[in-house]
Amino acid sequence: MTAPVKKQHRADGWSGRLRLEYGMKNSRTILRRNSHQGPLMVQRPLYPEGNVCHTCILHPPGGVVGGDRLEIDVLADQGASALLTTPGATKFYRSDRKTAVQRQHLRGDADSVIEWFPQENILFPGAEATITTRVDLNPTARFMGWEILCLGLPTNDLTFNSGRVDALFGIYREDNNMVNNELTKNIQKPIFLDRLRITGAGVLSAGSGLRGFPVSGTFVATNCGDKEISALRKLVCREEQAIFGVTLADGLLIARYLGRSTFACRELFITVWQLLRPAIAGRTACAPRIWAT
Repeated sequence: MTAPVKKQHRADGWSGRLRLEYGMKNSRTILRRNSHQGPLMVQRPLYPEGNVCHTCILHPPGGVVGGDRLEIDVLADQGASALLTTPGATKFYRSDRKTAVQRQHLRGDADSVIEWFPQENILFPGAEATITTRVDLNPTARFMGWEILCLGLPTNDLTFNSGRVDALFGIYREDNNMVNNELTKNIQKPIFLDRLRITGAGVLSAGSGLRGFPVSGTFVATNCGDKEISALRKLVCREEQAIFGVTLADGLLIARYLGRSTFACRELFITVWQLLRPAIAGRTACAPRIWAT
């Protein structure tokens, strides 16, 4: 079901919202609900690998300015498998002291698989942005996803010397426990909380910050073990001087990149995904068609 487009423009910016709901029908994941308001939409689901629903989220304006608010809500119902991506980078332009907000909320029901692979967020010098991604998972749901952030325009030698960014990436797992002899349900326990706050050029160059690297990336995957992390530790980033590392905490695999190229980061993370997908999703990697354009 696709709801009609409703334009929502406030005096201080655009407001866009996209709600996607995936379910199972005849052993195939379908896009059961697709409703949107403003400049966010999905044209149609794609099936390059059978029952997995590939979805490309479009933002026709191509850029975000101060005062804009974009919200994406995704639900993968029981047993559904969805891969979501975007056709290009999201660009946050210089702001006149107004904050641009981008919020994503992903929810995975029992035995679902969500793969979240948007292309990078590019923060132009002077941009003011709050970017939040929250993932809520059933105890048997699985998730793989990345977040790539480019501060400034390194190819044009433009550093992020002014502006502000507050980026939060959180993953929560449903935790059912006995409290006072009663079963408590639907309590979301955080298993990964990552926050990056940039308030000036000093944070970029600090040794405890980004060490002068304008591009940072985080790849997170649930349901991993020693075998998966051993394979990833053999990877070497082609980009000279870039930093890449992986760690494993209670079944959660976290890979991080610091460097100067969004292309190198994405290339590395695609390799990470190709290595992990058989173990986590039970199928070999099938890249979205849009990645080849």
